[in-house]
Amino acid sequence: MLSPYRVLDLSDDRGHCAGLILAQLGADVVAVEPPSGQRARHLGPFVGDVVDPERSLDHWAYNRGKRSVVLDLDGSEADRDRLRHLVRGADVLIESDRPGRLVELGLGHDDLATINPALVHVSITAFGQSGPKAGYAHSEITMMAAGGYAGLTGDEDRAPLRLSLPQAYHHAAIDAAGAALIALFERRRSGLGQHVDISVQASLLQATQSTVLAAPLGAPTIQRMAGGVKMPPFDIRLVWPCADGHVTIAFLFGTSIGPFTARLMAWVHEDGFCGAWLRDRNWVDFAVQVEEGEEDVGTFEQAKDCLLSWLATKTKAELLDAALTRRLLIAPVTTTREVVDSPQLASRRYWEPVEVPVTGEPVTFNGPIGKFSSTPLASLGPPPRLGEHTGEVLADPARTRPVADRVQAEATDESGPPLAGVKVLDFMWAMAGPATTRVLADYGATVIRIESATKIEVTRGLQPFVEGVTGLERSGLFLNLNTGKLGMTLDLARTEAREVVLDLVRWADLLCESFSPRAMRSWGLDYESLKEVNPGLVMMSSCLMGQTGPLASFAGFGNLAAAISGFHNVTGWPDRDPSGPFSAYTDYVAPRISVALVLAALDHRRRTGEGQYLDYSQAEGVLHLLAPALLDERLNGRTLERNGNRDLRFAPHGIYRCAGDDRWVAIACETDAQWRDLAAIIDRPDLGGLSTAERLDRAAELDELLTDWTSSRANQSVEDLLQSHGVPAHVVAASQDSWADPQLAHRGHFVSTDHTEVGPVTVEGTRFLMSRTPPDSYRAAPTLGQDTFDILTEILGYDVDRIAEIAAAEVLE
Repeated sequence: MLSPYRVLDLSDDRGHCAGLILAQLGADVVAVEPPSGQRARHLGPFVGDVVDPERSLDHWAYNRGKRSVVLDLDGSEADRDRLRHLVRGADVLIESDRPGRLVELGLGHDDLATINPALVHVSITAFGQSGPKAGYAHSEITMMAAGGYAGLTGDEDRAPLRLSLPQAYHHAAIDAAGAALIALFERRRSGLGQHVDISVQASLLQATQSTVLAAPLGAPTIQRMAGGVKMPPFDIRLVWPCADGHVTIAFLFGTSIGPFTARLMAWVHEDGFCGAWLRDRNWVDFAVQVEEGEEDVGTFEQAKDCLLSWLATKTKAELLDAALTRRLLIAPVTTTREVVDSPQLASRRYWEPVEVPVTGEPVTFNGPIGKFSSTPLASLGPPPRLGEHTGEVLADPARTRPVADRVQAEATDESGPPLAGVKVLDFMWAMAGPATTRVLADYGATVIRIESATKIEVTRGLQPFVEGVTGLERSGLFLNLNTGKLGMTLDLARTEAREVVLDLVRWADLLCESFSPRAMRSWGLDYESLKEVNPGLVMMSSCLMGQTGPLASFAGFGNLAAAISGFHNVTGWPDRDPSGPFSAYTDYVAPRISVALVLAALDHRRRTGEGQYLDYSQAEGVLHLLAPALLDERLNGRTLERNGNRDLRFAPHGIYRCAGDDRWVAIACETDAQWRDLAAIIDRPDLGGLSTAERLDRAAELDELLTDWTSSRANQSVEDLLQSHGVPAHVVAASQDSWADPQLAHRGHFVSTDHTEVGPVTVEGTRFLMSRTPPDSYRAAPTLGQDTFDILTEILGYDVDRIAEIAAAEVLE
């Protein structure tokens, strides 16, 4: 799909996932590396545990299909000139250097834009290109703290947690891929590139599930707990022990989840583990009844106790089978071994065997991030050897043929935001789907969100609520995910609704839906039917496990997908049950990937007129964030286990208690110099000479020393002091910390919208900044059915008689 585009990837482990996504989508990606190789080549695990830049599984996982060119940008002006020549023929450049470094080399955005005005330059940094924290020292764990995610993850009686393998920079890198495609989409009109500024901190805030908005909305903050979350007055448990391991269960209430809970309790009663009185609670309205004093939280706790006893008699396989046959929200907590042996992934032919010269035999890699009907993604080649393609690339005249001349000659000179004119029909629900279309709306697409007035969207009932008061129009999560969209209600179960939908399909360029695989077909709204009325339609079906395979009908939320994909088992303390990452982890990653998928399909459609169908399995896409561990499992037979906040490469590395109630700071030393400075600060200069290996051996001792030092100090003062000496440190941000964060304020991360019922409401703005075409305004999320009449009249052109006809049929609910 992206075969016309050339990408220069100057990033390392902090950005190379962006290049992988663009390569999978068909772009020609050239990795530009220093003579010693990019940083990821020196990160373990390694094939056979042999430390070698050609054997790094971290590098293998994210650089397959790229070509490697070696240029000494630091030491050679001739090589800097060679990069400038490559820039002339490039569409996109991705880099993850510290702010200002490329400027110092004469290769900053302004320098490169002079050479190629059509270049889309994407910079991935910890906090962004400017602002009070732009120069901060940083690491994986300090970014998980700064982005608010660590504070939500882990056991309430211990330190907040990160996942046991790097994640933070991947969130930003995936955002970078989508942002690059937005900029390319806009370039076809203006003929100009621009600078895209990606902040890891801002990207990670999506993973707080909008709980970052608690402070500005005046809502109570939530607290982490082992395998769940505290959402007063309820302690919501998500991870549960069973006979042979652990499962995750969405044991909750409301119109969307309550029926699943009722079916689960019926089974528990059937097996004799609870009484009829507990089975027959009104699990749909239970939370409301507790709020109104009609029910007691103690009843919920009794139900949890019964469930705990009952689960001890069930295996993971039994529970997964029942999730399908009894329609329950249960998923097994899998290991990396179980992931690579997954029958579901095998049935969808997800894994890709690739010949890798180092091993002398095929290596099985993660597969495509999506399945496209008209332009299936080609299997990528092996990861490149260092400098393997230097001569080939530098000698290719097409590599230096000016892109700007062609692009500017084809430009239409239309004004407006990047996605102006793109028309989107949004049948998504919960978080993973609406977060995708929110990005499209931010950058100018017209998005019509279809809802039901009887089966209420689940996020309308989730915290945080404006001023802590529940209500259909008061959920900060819904308001955040649906900013910028138009709202319409339709009863899709009624035959007459199909004609309205078909008219909307004729209007649309893109249709996104996240129902179960059989739902759209049952309404006569499957892709084969829809393309008859709009052959150019791009349609994405997004669900947990994909449209085919034995688990195709497996329904639920991102907490279930995260468990069955291996993320829960690698999050927690080694001496305790897995805690799992906070809430619906895959829901925070999957929409970033789907933004890139639909934009690639729309870009292809604009060039060729061809529509197509996209089968997007959220689990398959997000598995790329576990790719090094899955390769380690296959090649080294090593199953990744949870390891608290310890790191295999760096020490000290952790989250440490500070003065105050549940106040913490993340600290990491990635270099000997950082450790020497930290040792001096804590008045232990005698330890400053410890090598990395020695620090790793004495990690527990160093953690105790740091805890003794931090526990009497305010976390912000620790951050300030350590950062002044270049030591990576950051407070573990709660909502109030993010709301007051000067870096987020500098980037304009929080914006105010004027909601028709609630009034002024703070939501998050765009997660990345575009130099030429930033969002110029944010429309508040719609109330239920707010824009139905305007959509029918102004977009579909219905007259009063037609509207009266469909209203009489109760199609509009």
